[in-house]
Amino acid sequence: MSGNVFDPGQLSRCISCGFCLPACPTYAMTGDEASSPRGRITLMRALEEGVLPTDDETLHEQASFCLGCRACEPVCPAGVEYGSLLEQWRVHQWRGRRRPLLARALILVAGWRWLLRLLGVVRRAARGGPVARDGGAQLMLGCFERGLYPGVSRAARTLDPELAVPTGQGCCGALHAHNGDLAGGERLARRLGADLPGTIVTTSGGCAAHLAAVLGRDRVRELSTWLASEPPTGEVRVGDRRARVALQDSCHLRNGLGVHAQPRALLRAVADHVELPSAATCCGAAGTYALLRPADSRRILDAKIDEIEAAGIDYVVAVNPGCLRQLRTGLRRRRSAVRAVHLAELLAAAR
Repeated sequence: MSGNVFDPGQLSRCISCGFCLPACPTYAMTGDEASSPRGRITLMRALEEGVLPTDDETLHEQASFCLGCRACEPVCPAGVEYGSLLEQWRVHQWRGRRRPLLARALILVAGWRWLLRLLGVVRRAARGGPVARDGGAQLMLGCFERGLYPGVSRAARTLDPELAVPTGQGCCGALHAHNGDLAGGERLARRLGADLPGTIVTTSGGCAAHLAAVLGRDRVRELSTWLASEPPTGEVRVGDRRARVALQDSCHLRNGLGVHAQPRALLRAVADHVELPSAATCCGAAGTYALLRPADSRRILDAKIDEIEAAGIDYVVAVNPGCLRQLRTGLRRRRSAVRAVHLAELLAAAR
């Protein structure tokens, strides 16, 4: 018997109705029941009951093949917390050296606060203002975002100059939780919560969902929800017209926190918003997924880029750094004229 891998209350909630199947990107790709949420929960139960051993190849493959996008959660009539079950599954499947080498390396780097701080300084990520000990709001600097896209945090602070940006902050732990180190992810989230008392404003949908799960939703605000009460003025223009823009949802922000109307409202305030038919479905970035399973990620991305290019837009907007990297990679590969930008950057460009 394996036992004690999953929360029994969560695992027993699935009624195998199949409502999740049409929402699942990997099931859409393969048509294979094992690659659906329902099929994977059946595998989880087989593991929990000792029917399948930990080293079963199907268990290993499906724990890795899942995007973790949580698109199955909003359509589930039984309220299955699939994202939590997937995290528990990977804790078991990816213990020690079973965790992919690249995931181990990324987790190691994200744990070095000194390196993250150095990246922020060298790349000129936003900085300024002391830690808001009085319960005020402060901007969270994403661990890899501050090195890859430092302009995002600078744009966020342009939109709200009163946000404090403590530079010594570390990783929120989302990377760890999604890659088989759930305890480490929770520990880092609590440490960040202690380092940034009051309201934490983040420019990453995935980080927002993770922090909200650990610290509580009252402590965390994703940027679009923070700015929603006072939309920016001005317009983003291309030549003599308003820019045409589309949004790519952050899966965890939309499916985990239910946030999707706010970024769209902000876009409509400064540009002409065009809704992509697949805006709510995963772009294939899925945290480390694009690095761990590049071929599967690209299959998903290619269809997304086809849709973006057919939409006649100037910009596609992301609310998560992983999605931004994914979209820029796909558009660059196609030599597309469409630009991928973060929501903060687009709003800050409004004049």
